[in-house]
Amino acid sequence: MPSKKHTARKKTEPAAEPRNPPKVPGLSARPVWQGHLRLSLVSCPVALYKATSKSNDISFHLLNPNTNNRIRMVPTDPEAGPVSRSDLVRGYEIEKNRYVILSDEELDSVKLETTHSLDIERFVDADSIDRLFWDEPYVLLPTDDIAANAYAVIRAAMADTNRIAVGRVVMHTRERLMAIEPRDHGLLTYTLRMRDEVVNMAKALESIPAATPDPQMVQIADKIIEQLEGRFDPSEFRDRYEESLRDLIRRKEKGERPVAVAPPAAPSNVIDLMAALKKSLGAPPAHEKARTKTAAASVKTHRKRAR
Repeated sequence: MPSKKHTARKKTEPAAEPRNPPKVPGLSARPVWQGHLRLSLVSCPVALYKATSKSNDISFHLLNPNTNNRIRMVPTDPEAGPVSRSDLVRGYEIEKNRYVILSDEELDSVKLETTHSLDIERFVDADSIDRLFWDEPYVLLPTDDIAANAYAVIRAAMADTNRIAVGRVVMHTRERLMAIEPRDHGLLTYTLRMRDEVVNMAKALESIPAATPDPQMVQIADKIIEQLEGRFDPSEFRDRYEESLRDLIRRKEKGERPVAVAPPAAPSNVIDLMAALKKSLGAPPAHEKARTKTAAASVKTHRKRAR
């Protein structure tokens, strides 16, 4: 009998299971960018998610008060009247009423293709990046379990050396400079502003007149600072305008008539700086004053409703 030939089967590694983004309030379900994080020859697939959210911000629509219908903005030529949006062209003003007209094809010719890799170009000390250059924060997450290994190596090495990675990526046709820093067991990424986007602070501060402060006044100011020292807890700081706006909307929805509140008195010019500094010693912090005023206002409102 002829012998049966056994063909060796090649072992194939199972494909990495994609990771779903964590369900965090405010974190989008879809990434703003997806590709590979590259450190020399080491790479891992990652996804970029916005680390901030404006989902809680109040926004308004413009309505026609006679019909309560939303208004449509119609582009209008001051001489020719309404113009169709599809007929509009883009122009760059080179001087008053003189424009260079650019077609969509010409604009497309200089667009940068979205890249699928975030290449680390160098590592820098965190203190070497001026805070003026830090822009939008993002969370950088591995997209699968296999990628998590390389991701963990890069993060651990950055934490050990206390360095921040700087790289480039193209998102939505625009090249962005990125800073990557280790945060706990993950990576936090910031877009960085370019040099021409940041004001020359040295020039901006030249207009401040030279003055030598009184040492005694500085000592009193030091004590005031000591009184106000504490850790930063973002939960202690609320958007009072947003809260008041939501309360106003709730009361209007119930048919209540809003009560006008007198604006706070404008601060007077300090004539006797030393007297103002001494008076400030022992004064309650501003956030405690705000709490007292809010509590007093809520008690007043409660009493009015009880009548």
